[in-house]
Amino acid sequence: MTVFDERREELERHEFMMGVARGRLAVSLDMLTDALILIGQHGVYCTSGRNPLIPALDLETVLSGIKGAKELVQSVMEEIRAEKEAASR
Repeated sequence: MTVFDERREELERHEFMMGVARGRLAVSLDMLTDALILIGQHGVYCTSGRNPLIPALDLETVLSGIKGAKELVQSVMEEIRAEKEAASR
């Protein structure tokens, strides 16, 4: 099953409201946010051996990557919005 099947209703709703590209990016952001939440919960149980107050280094790397991906997706959504606004003027 693909993401298009698993998230069909969510994709349809966002694509209708925002257009295909921005709608898909919005769903991608939701999925990245869900992943951040799961990694954060996992980090509570997988702590660093050196410092039990921080998550393990591999989790920190994953968190950093997901946060970076979210920033990139958000910047693309903002760029699409700005282009659309500029074209409508």
